[in-house]
Amino acid sequence: MAQYSVTRPKSIGVAYVLWLFFGMLGAHRFYLGRTGTAIAILLLTLISAILSFVGIGLLLFLIPAIWVLIDVFLIPGMARG
Repeated sequence: MAQYSVTRPKSIGVAYVLWLFFGMLGAHRFYLGRTGTAIAILLLTLISAILSFVGIGLLLFLIPAIWVLIDVFLIPGMARG
């Protein structure tokens, strides 16, 4: 007997709230099932935070910040599928 997995669609509203408060930690991507890229954002943010004590981290913060800013436009598509 075959089993079918029925997944509920993710809420765009919840994704935007997670993006707003925890976007630099990749929370919205974890919620939307994009675990690989969520981990990448999280690691980039953590490495940038650690390196900010020597100055270079402040510049590195731009990478996850731009990525998260672009996600504003990508969230509806990620939530659909």
